[in-house]
Amino acid sequence: MQRLNVEIKARSEDPEEIRQLLDQQQAEFLGTDRQTDTYFKTTKGRLKLREGNIENALIHYYRSNQAGPKRSDISMYKSAQSAELKEVLAQALEVLAVVTKRRSIYFIENVKFHVDEIEELGNFVEIEAIDSDGSIGEEQLRKQCQYYLDLFKIRAEDLIDVSYSDMVLAGQ
Repeated sequence: MQRLNVEIKARSEDPEEIRQLLDQQQAEFLGTDRQTDTYFKTTKGRLKLREGNIENALIHYYRSNQAGPKRSDISMYKSAQSAELKEVLAQALEVLAVVTKRRSIYFIENVKFHVDEIEELGNFVEIEAIDSDGSIGEEQLRKQCQYYLDLFKIRAEDLIDVSYSDMVLAGQ
């Protein structure tokens, strides 16, 4: 499955406030997932295997490192949790980084929200405006992202321009 996202990642000093704002917006709460993302070394883009209780997928994506709303071109294969898949990938590709997190997952229409607690890194919020079939367009996705940036009062200095894997590798 291929799709286009416009997304942001930001540090969150008060994740509970983000949860309350999402509740006020009547966001659908999917649950809290304990996830392990294993990133593999590739020649193009990023490749990660996500293992959790709610979400399991092999995800390949291209995204530039920039703060604020950024485009991500994603190919995703939803899978069952599988130690075998991880084993095959680890034998074929070098493991680059492992990110472990506790993630609360919400949706409002096509916009997905993550309230994350990342081991060794702290608290974050992610906003992902998703166009899964080409019917929304990048401009509208950017407007949606900006709306929630403003609603959550995310400051420019809190925006993160890199992947969690980059932060783990850098020891941040």
